[in-house]
Amino acid sequence: MLVMVALGSWLLAPTNSSGTRAIGLWLVGAGLNYAPLAWYAIRLMRPGALDAELADVDTDRELRRYTVLQLWVFVPLSLVVFDTLIRRRSRTTAS
Repeated sequence: MLVMVALGSWLLAPTNSSGTRAIGLWLVGAGLNYAPLAWYAIRLMRPGALDAELADVDTDRELRRYTVLQLWVFVPLSLVVFDTLIRRRSRTTAS
C-alpha cells in the first residue's frame, strides 16, 4: 500500500506528461484501496473475531462471489468508497 502510494506520488510530482500523470494517479488510488483491507484484516486478527464473522456463512458461495468482487481492487479508490458507504449504512441502522 505505502509503496504504491509513494511511487504514484513520485510519478505525479515532476511530470507534465498526461500518461505518466494517469499512471501516478492510478497507483495512488489503487494503493489507497488497501487501507480498508488492512483495517479489516487487523480487526479480524483478534482472538475469535474471524470465527464470529464466519458463523452461519456459506463459505463456498462467498468464495465464488468474492473471487469476482476482488477485481474492484484495481479500480482506484473503489474500496475506500465502498467502505465509507458500509460504515455510513451501519451507523444509520445502529441509531
